Amino acid sequence: MGTIVFFYFASVIVATAALVVALRSPVYCALALLVMFFHVAGLFVTLHAEFLAVIQILVYAGAILVLYLFVVMLLNLKAEVRFHHQLTVGLFLGCMLFAEAVLLVVKGETSLGANLPAPGEPTHLTQGNTESIGELLYSTYLFPFEIASLILLVAMVGAVILTKKGILEAKS
Repeated sequence: MGTIVFFYFASVIVATAALVVALRSPVYCALALLVMFFHVAGLFVTLHAEFLAVIQILVYAGAILVLYLFVVMLLNLKAEVRFHHQLTVGLFLGCMLFAEAVLLVVKGETSLGANLPAPGEPTHLTQGNTESIGELLYSTYLFPFEIASLILLVAMVGAVILTKKGILEAKS
């Protein structure tokens, strides 16, 4: 049953991610992205990472997607007309990734989960899910966490500058 649920979430995630890239309307892309965020959260729930699922919905589906929609509305974007210039490169890269995935499945070389304990063994959790994530974010991954926040800040400033086209020009 767990495998079927996993493949459902994974297939919807892949399909909606492809729609995010392939659709021409930015609003439809945002809706596909929203569906993808909810399914990623569902995948986190199946992995017993409930905190990450809630954060996925609150931060990504709630905040970042709304910010994205505001930027789309402020920029008054129309359908992208230059989409087909990148079609051959995208198809080539997609075919390469698909061939690699097929090769991995055919050869049966999946090292994912090789170091996991046997399913019958009880695991002893010393910390909760939230506590572990917080400890890792503020100790081991502090620098990448700060870099990600700086990149988001720069993106937000860039979006404001793009929406205010005449903000840097001198008034005459």
